[in-house]
Amino acid sequence: MTGTAMPLPPTVDAIRALAAALPHGNDPAGADAALRQAALTKPPGSLGRLEALAVFLARWQGRAVPRLERVEVLVFAGSHGIAGRGVSAFPAEVTAQMVANFAAGGAAINQLAREAKAALKVVPLSIDEPTADFTQGPAMDEAAFVAAVRAGMEALDPQADLVCLGEMGIANTTTAAAVAAALFGGDGADWVGRGTGVDDAGLARKAATVDAALRLHGAALADPLEALRRVGGRELAAMFGTALAARLRSIPVVVDGFVASAALAPLCRLDENGLAHVLAGHVSAEAGHRRLLDHMRLDPILDLGMRLGEASGACLAVTVLRGALACHAGMATFAEAGVSGG
Repeated sequence: MTGTAMPLPPTVDAIRALAAALPHGNDPAGADAALRQAALTKPPGSLGRLEALAVFLARWQGRAVPRLERVEVLVFAGSHGIAGRGVSAFPAEVTAQMVANFAAGGAAINQLAREAKAALKVVPLSIDEPTADFTQGPAMDEAAFVAAVRAGMEALDPQADLVCLGEMGIANTTTAAAVAAALFGGDGADWVGRGTGVDDAGLARKAATVDAALRLHGAALADPLEALRRVGGRELAAMFGTALAARLRSIPVVVDGFVASAALAPLCRLDENGLAHVLAGHVSAEAGHRRLLDHMRLDPILDLGMRLGEASGACLAVTVLRGALACHAGMATFAEAGVSGG
């Protein structure tokens, strides 16, 4: 679908249909990249995972020698009705304030995107209109959910070589914990973490909030899209939409931390290979993220103890990918260098 207009799904069923017809990567390009790796002037496998990352990018870009000329970092911001339940150490208005900080260039992601030579786009999603408290009803009605997914699809640069996904939203680690519990089982205590730095009482409120949502929505959460609609948030739905659009356009994705990973998890519940085009940029310090990545069968590139969000870990991983491609594209083969052993 690269280079053509992408029809935006008008309904949840249309979103489901797109997720049921996901294209596969370009196996010949991946095979050619693997052959090139085998011919480069190094012992086989000596660059470790860098070799596999280069082949991964080749397979999804459809080029034996992939490129990272157009890297896009998308940060979606949303507001959550459950913020009023005392599940964050920061007040709900910080979401809008941080969006302004992004625009002014003062956040961590502004600095990291510049160093990664990536284009940063921040997309606020009705941040003056929080989602509903999902312990009382669905977080979003179908129209709001579809609109958020479409916003994520539209935000993707169709010419991007790679897209990094991240978020901002006070209370959204609780939202992510609810989505993870809905998709992979367990209760609130199994998935909630300190998030913005809540104390023990706040942690207990987070767990109780997730448990209340699980009781209320019950069997409806067995449907991955319903789980995302009922206990998710607009920014999570948008990240899901971007990941879906990227797959349809064969654009590889780097996902950030716990919240962004939870947003993409419905894809692997809808299709066991739904995240084949996705790399985990890092494993965050947020409790539950490593377990979530294990469920999603994603192996993180970095482990730096980060828990900021904002696509910060995903953006840092771009520098590793650039190193992998520099070796893949720039090294001489044994034949070119006149080195014996190839």
